[in-house]
Amino acid sequence: MTSDEKIAQLAAAVDEETKARPGAPKTHPEFDRLIRTIWRLRQEDGCPWDKEQTHQSISKNMIEEAYEAVEAIAEGSPEHLEEELGDVLEQVVLHSQIEADSGASAGRGARDRAAGFDIDDVCRALNQKLVRRHPHVFGPEAGSTSSAAAVLDVWESVKAEERASAEDTVHTEGLLDSVPQSLPALMQAQKISKRAAKMGFEWASVDDVWDKVAEERAEFDAEAPGTQQKTDEFGDILFALINVARWEGVDAEEALMSACRKFRARWSYMEKAAAERGFSLDEKPELQEDLMRKQAAQIAAKTCDLPQSLRLAVERRLLFGKTMKFQTEAGLSALPLP
Repeated sequence: MTSDEKIAQLAAAVDEETKARPGAPKTHPEFDRLIRTIWRLRQEDGCPWDKEQTHQSISKNMIEEAYEAVEAIAEGSPEHLEEELGDVLEQVVLHSQIEADSGASAGRGARDRAAGFDIDDVCRALNQKLVRRHPHVFGPEAGSTSSAAAVLDVWESVKAEERASAEDTVHTEGLLDSVPQSLPALMQAQKISKRAAKMGFEWASVDDVWDKVAEERAEFDAEAPGTQQKTDEFGDILFALINVARWEGVDAEEALMSACRKFRARWSYMEKAAAERGFSLDEKPELQEDLMRKQAAQIAAKTCDLPQSLRLAVERRLLFGKTMKFQTEAGLSALPLP
């Protein structure tokens, strides 16, 4: 029995045990309806646009929908998140249907792997991967890991085994080859620096990383403005800062995204405040910094007596321009915009 067959057998046994548990999900009729709807849209009498789509033509849609879902999460709106997750799911089902249609048009059987895949194959492969990458939950090693940090080590170990045992690998995969180059630069830098660190390519302390930032800054200053060398050195500064974030346990992508959201919200506040005073920001640029300081001070005044964990949530809501309600034990009924 091959390793894939063993995992398939384990996944089936896991499902039998799981679905017998009280409260375990049973059927999802709305999911089946969605699959049939997208299948119907690509039929002969379906939608002209949907029928023309390929993996390549809608590849950017996957990225856009994923980012919109992330934005909905940051916004804190369950209704918006529900909508955006649906849009992400549409991309998954549509890509699966495109592939299934391609196999059908080639005259090959649904179970012929050369014919591609359909949504069932996608779900099956994902489920088996989840079972395989959670040996601490399923199988003989169940219960062997109790901390989230240890789980991350388990995942990395299993993924390394998967890469090493790939039967159709033409060449030996390098450490960084499986990190998609299409990832946003900050996210990509975090992943490759983390992998390199696990192999021993690491500084002794975070102070050493800050020294590296200073070193890269000096090299940046030494290059002539407008040159490719200047650009390259600035990239080295950013990469060094990514390593500072990794040492400090900060998600650099989320940190920069949060800073962007904060600046956008504060700029919007300044525009409104200026309009209420009868002028625009471009007419009196000298007042921009004063308006931003006032907004920051007003937010700080409204949150200074809150616990740190609650303060961050309130600040985010205030910056996003919403009123946030709390339980009476928090001592607040609502916090209006400044």
